[in-house]
Amino acid sequence: MKKIYSKFDKQLIPKLPQVLFKGKIETILSEAEAEKAVSYLLTQDIIGFDTETKPIFKSGRQNDVALLQVSSSDICFLFRLNHIGMPPCVLRLLTDSSNVKVGLSWHDDLRMLRKRQEFTPGNFVELQEMVRDFGISDLSLQKLYANIFGQKISKAQRLSNWEADVLSEQQKQYAATDAWACVMLYKELLRLKEAGYDLVVVPEPEPQTELPASKEEQPKPKKAAKDKSKSKSGKFTKQKKPRKYYRPKQNDKDKVTT
Repeated sequence: MKKIYSKFDKQLIPKLPQVLFKGKIETILSEAEAEKAVSYLLTQDIIGFDTETKPIFKSGRQNDVALLQVSSSDICFLFRLNHIGMPPCVLRLLTDSSNVKVGLSWHDDLRMLRKRQEFTPGNFVELQEMVRDFGISDLSLQKLYANIFGQKISKAQRLSNWEADVLSEQQKQYAATDAWACVMLYKELLRLKEAGYDLVVVPEPEPQTELPASKEEQPKPKKAAKDKSKSKSGKFTKQKKPRKYYRPKQNDKDKVTT
């Protein structure tokens, strides 16, 4: 029985073997190419979705979605939306309900795609919602894949330029792997639901209590401020202490006798 964890330790991920999509990758740069790709994808029972956007390192701004990647088990199509926009065939793919479309954090992707062109989404499955039924609290694709398959998905290309004139082979591989991984996770979760699994519940770390500061670290009491008063010139001067006057003792010789 496969062992899975309620929460995967991210420090273990760099030590895992890296996984890459081994299928065919096709870049879509025209509406004619998009028509052929959509016709193929609508014949598949399960397809994985993801998007990429050119990053902006300033708050308050965001670019339009540049890339829509859609994958079956063996072929992934990279729709370069910054070149072809949202042609009718792509909208037909996004609104179709004849097959299962799987994504992760897909609500955000759909929201961004609808900024380009408004549409009503078809039959989409959100992996983040699906894994909750298994007792898994991980939400990122990398942690989920490591948890379920014991392999690492590299995120090195995530912040690269997705509006470049020509995408690098590393970008294509990264984009295809993310979409394909959604298909693989969905199929494996369906299998585990039937075959069963062993869930290891990872306890949450206990909150650390602050120790009292040592004598050296404790703040020193502030010295009382000296009393100062203003002189006629407007400058502050130290206030003089009032003088004490003593009455001299009267000697016997000074006494008046009669």
